[in-house]
Amino acid sequence: MNSVDLEWRIRRLSKMSASEVKWRLSDQVRRRRWASRQIAPEVSPLSWAPLSARRSTPPWDWAPDITFHDLPTQDALVAVPLDARRELIAAADEIMGGRWHLLGSVRQDMEDPDWFLDPVTGIRAPQLDYCFKVNHRAEDVTGNVKQIWELSRMHHVTVLAAAFSLSGDERYADRAALHLRSWWRENPFLSGVHWTSGIETGLRLIAWVWARRLLSGWDKAEQLFECDESARAQVWWHQEYLATFRSRGSSANNHVIAEAAGLLVAALSFDWFAESTRWRDEAAQVLEEELQRNTFPSGVNREMAFEYHGFVLELAVVAAVEAEWAGRPLSSELWALLARMFDVVAATLDVKLRAPRYGDGDDGRALVLDGPTAERWPGLLALGESLFETPQWWPAVEPTVASSLVASMVGRRAAVHSDLRPSHYADAGLTLLRSPPSDGDEIWCRCDAGPHGYLSIAAHGHADALAVEVRHNGTDVLADPGTYCYHGEPGWRSYFRSTLAHNTVEVAGSDQSTSGGPFLWTRHARSTLIDLETDADGEVTEWSAEHNGYLGLTPPLRHRRSVRLLRRLRRLEIVDTLETAGGHPFRLAFLLGPAVEARMTGREVGLAWTEGGSEKCATLSLPEDLTWTLARGATDPHLGWYSPRFGEKQPTWALVGEGACSQTDLDIVTTVLQFG
Repeated sequence: MNSVDLEWRIRRLSKMSASEVKWRLSDQVRRRRWASRQIAPEVSPLSWAPLSARRSTPPWDWAPDITFHDLPTQDALVAVPLDARRELIAAADEIMGGRWHLLGSVRQDMEDPDWFLDPVTGIRAPQLDYCFKVNHRAEDVTGNVKQIWELSRMHHVTVLAAAFSLSGDERYADRAALHLRSWWRENPFLSGVHWTSGIETGLRLIAWVWARRLLSGWDKAEQLFECDESARAQVWWHQEYLATFRSRGSSANNHVIAEAAGLLVAALSFDWFAESTRWRDEAAQVLEEELQRNTFPSGVNREMAFEYHGFVLELAVVAAVEAEWAGRPLSSELWALLARMFDVVAATLDVKLRAPRYGDGDDGRALVLDGPTAERWPGLLALGESLFETPQWWPAVEPTVASSLVASMVGRRAAVHSDLRPSHYADAGLTLLRSPPSDGDEIWCRCDAGPHGYLSIAAHGHADALAVEVRHNGTDVLADPGTYCYHGEPGWRSYFRSTLAHNTVEVAGSDQSTSGGPFLWTRHARSTLIDLETDADGEVTEWSAEHNGYLGLTPPLRHRRSVRLLRRLRRLEIVDTLETAGGHPFRLAFLLGPAVEARMTGREVGLAWTEGGSEKCATLSLPEDLTWTLARGATDPHLGWYSPRFGEKQPTWALVGEGACSQTDLDIVTTVLQFG
């Protein structure tokens, strides 16, 4: 272990409770003991001596009464809209042609995938090593491990299976079977990088359940799953793994939801084993408890990363539907929470059905049955609309393959909704200022006064306290930068979650919160709402808040911000107040959306972009007492970058105003964004 790893481990331990440290020590002992259970590639599952010696037959042995829960009716397939069907078939044809778009890169080996190759770095991750000895965080060992894991989530297999189910073309089924058998053969129990993460294990189980379901009309489906020793062994191994190694303590974020959902879905549909009932009951209990912990009472996910709100919602919905279909329904309280989570999505989308971008996002999906699209949120709302009675303020969306098939397994439920579309979620510090349709093109502004993140490490939060995100008719004007990467490329990871990359104030050259690693924050800024003004319809017109991220400076500094939307004038006013007795240097940053061109003249910045063939414009009037620079795509240091989705980045304009606090206790700077 090098000094960097040691320092990280010390910082990580400092964010754990005594009980979590005790559990992790026992978990390490268990992992060492499990080394004797590893199976090397090309070894028959029946040669697993340690377990075979204890049982007359292996736990995954086939029994005549094995069954599988198919789709309830073929009518669900007929109900899939034609456009969604065509997009799915086109995606499946891409896979058949050997290509699959994945996290900003294109796999060209989809006829016979290399499950261990990172196409970005060209590094091949360990396949033969005992999984718990593989350092998946080390790029020189695994390459970009997200690229490797993502392919093995098997989303492309569910696309192929869905294409077969909709078209009857057995070429798709044959290719899906080829990939499944290849993965099962090359990834036996506890061997290699694909056994290092529980979230990946859970997602594979969900994909395998749905692959089996969608291949039910294929005469070789039972031979592929129920009658195949490798398939049964893998299904048992995955569930045994998840039942033993669960994320806990400071790691119990979206990972534990994926683990519980995967185990529950598999134990319900692949209920072939003596342990199935125990696995099912334990997974259901964990899912119920952890979803409540991971979610604010309002329905907003606690990780302060909106992509993960969608990911966790998908996971929980897939599991809840599976439980309902199997006759083992989850609680009414969980379903009510799912309804609130769907309402949050419906209430926060802009007019182009784009969601807030705050915090981390890695395009994680629970189940992929549709062709890839730029935005996930209309499909998620379509799923919600198929499961719940929805209020009039929900935006209209079209059904998808997933919404049509998943909804066919359960009935539509009533739910309690707000009469008006919410604009403020107090527990999450999420506030939206929006212009009404009667005022023309939508002005959409998100203001952040929420917690830094979830649990002691806040793994997926960004240093973005009091940041704003502004759109005009769905186009980013003042943009959130996104995420771009997790593993490797530490400079880029630091930039995209830094204070300077967000539309807020950085003081003394430091982030508001202190990073201890790519998924670890050792000190969290805390934001507090000061005031909120609303109109007669409950829409927020003015917001003000403060945070304590710089109170540790000498002397301490407090940042307050107020944002006011003058809807009739189509103007947004941002007032920043820095309260301190010292002369701290500070930088006020604004990141423009990638579609926006900028021209600075003195303290006025002309903004221009195109929407639907029409030219749009705005003027950003900057505070006079600061020295302003306009940068784009800088790399030394990083500045002026935007990530439209995980694995992709592009240059964009960034405005940075530098100044220093006076020693008169109060500095106030005002920025005005005038549209039209």
